[in-house]
Amino acid sequence: MDSAETSCSVNARVFPGEEVFLRKAIRPRRLRSVDSVSGRDRREMLTERRANARHGNAASRSAERAREHARNATERAFGAFRCKAENTRTTERRCQVPSFTQPAMYKLVSKHPRVFKQYADKLIKEKVVDHNWIAETQKSYQNSCEKAFADSEKITVLPPSLWENSSATSESDRSVAATGVDEATLMQIGQALSVPPDGMALHRNLKRILTQRKDMLSKRMADWALGEAFAFGSLLKEGVSVRLSGQDVERGTFSHRHHILHDQEVKGKRMSVLNRVFENQAEYTVHNSILSEYGVLGFELGYSLRRPRRSLVCWEAQFGDFVNTAQCIVDQYLSSGEKKWGLQTGLVLLLPHGYEGEGPEHSSARLERFLQSCDDDEDACPSAEELANPHFAQNQLRQCNWQVLNPTTPANNFHALRRQLALPTPKPLIMMAPKSLLRNPNARSSIDEMLPGKEFQRVIADSSVQNPASVKKLLLCSGKVYYDLVKRRQEDGLQQQIAIVRVEQLAPFPYDRIRTEREKFRNATVTWVQEEHKNMGAYSYVKPRMHALMARMDNGCPQLGYAGRAASAATATGNKNAHSIQKEQFLREAMSL
Repeated sequence: MDSAETSCSVNARVFPGEEVFLRKAIRPRRLRSVDSVSGRDRREMLTERRANARHGNAASRSAERAREHARNATERAFGAFRCKAENTRTTERRCQVPSFTQPAMYKLVSKHPRVFKQYADKLIKEKVVDHNWIAETQKSYQNSCEKAFADSEKITVLPPSLWENSSATSESDRSVAATGVDEATLMQIGQALSVPPDGMALHRNLKRILTQRKDMLSKRMADWALGEAFAFGSLLKEGVSVRLSGQDVERGTFSHRHHILHDQEVKGKRMSVLNRVFENQAEYTVHNSILSEYGVLGFELGYSLRRPRRSLVCWEAQFGDFVNTAQCIVDQYLSSGEKKWGLQTGLVLLLPHGYEGEGPEHSSARLERFLQSCDDDEDACPSAEELANPHFAQNQLRQCNWQVLNPTTPANNFHALRRQLALPTPKPLIMMAPKSLLRNPNARSSIDEMLPGKEFQRVIADSSVQNPASVKKLLLCSGKVYYDLVKRRQEDGLQQQIAIVRVEQLAPFPYDRIRTEREKFRNATVTWVQEEHKNMGAYSYVKPRMHALMARMDNGCPQLGYAGRAASAATATGNKNAHSIQKEQFLREAMSL
């Protein structure tokens, strides 16, 4: 950390939500905060020297350029080599003594020349630098570290995040851009995805799927796969590249996507449909990946960091449960990377989630784990003034570490994906993706819901209730269970006595929209309904936030009811009959008045 950076941190303005920390909590360690060294600069220098040997007339000029290039590279890396060499040799000597168990090996290590000395001697031998330069650079680096360490004693507050240092200077500058798209663009994308291309012999089942898409378009409707394609295709038209990877993503785990078409008669002949929709569009990349979630998600994370504002990078798990094997990427980077290192990424995780009776390894994307890692305070309920702020939602997005969504409509999925590029600053998006809803005829959206003027709905109200005063019970839910509740309510004839409100965005928690729905149904009790077990799903996250909000609104501590599966160690039962019995029980409880 140089003096300029230190001064900026010391004098940084403290924004709402930033906390004061003790000096020791943010003090850097001596000689530890350095970058790792790449051998690329060294290889480039050697390559140029070999070229000089073949072209003698230009040798002297090129050699001088090579020396200057090496000096610059060495000056950047010199301290890092020295620091790493020291730490490698001592091997965390404060708490570990490796010679306890490996005496012979570490006797050899102690006698071996250090990396710093080897590298310095090599540079001197090749006449890239001399002894004086080595000594001066070493002393300069040591002094800069000592100065940064001394300056850190003066830091008493956390510096503002990278977002606060961005070009946006006011709340209006930080608003989320519009996500609606004109109908002509949507229809052009839909046409490309529903008409068999010339010269391709397609599978007969795929022809049927394309015919169904064409029929939906004629009715100005879209299912989940079409809504996703609308989001991808419209971004491509706007010059935003889209990348999707994961197991079987080309056709989709549930054979719903089909973004790559394969000729059934010509081996190796294939077509990427979304790369042929518009002239001068951005590139769409879709790859089936190996069954290594840790490696693939780590790669996509790195990819997303390179162009967070001009590319939409998505990784889809075959089933949401499979994200377990990439947990270290989620914990170390996605949930906390911005807070720890200022890493900004808009990476999207599409995690198929839903209880369909498929057993404990194919039901849950572990929604509760992502919600538990959210950095908002469950006891810090916003004030009435904050909730009334027209920029409340965008302020939440600015302050959160990531978004967790469980949408129920293709239109909301469309807007959520496009919103990733409309945010003033990139934020990871954890999306609970559907399974049975992919083909549920009730889970379709009108084209009108994706046109200009429309946007992502954090909460979807119950438009079927005619008289809010007659409602006795307000059900809050998220995801697929909504359709089960609507069906059961209709069967029981309780349309005007029970209201069902969908919480599409779980985090950041939409206090303002929930407050509006609560005020609408003042005479009703409030119950959270989920298909997950009680110790899983969103209940543990929603409960304290609802209690804080309702206590403030009702001048007391009303209880939030619960309807769902009982607590369990396993995410789901492996018995289909038991699954159906559990579902019947919580639906009956949800409909009881």
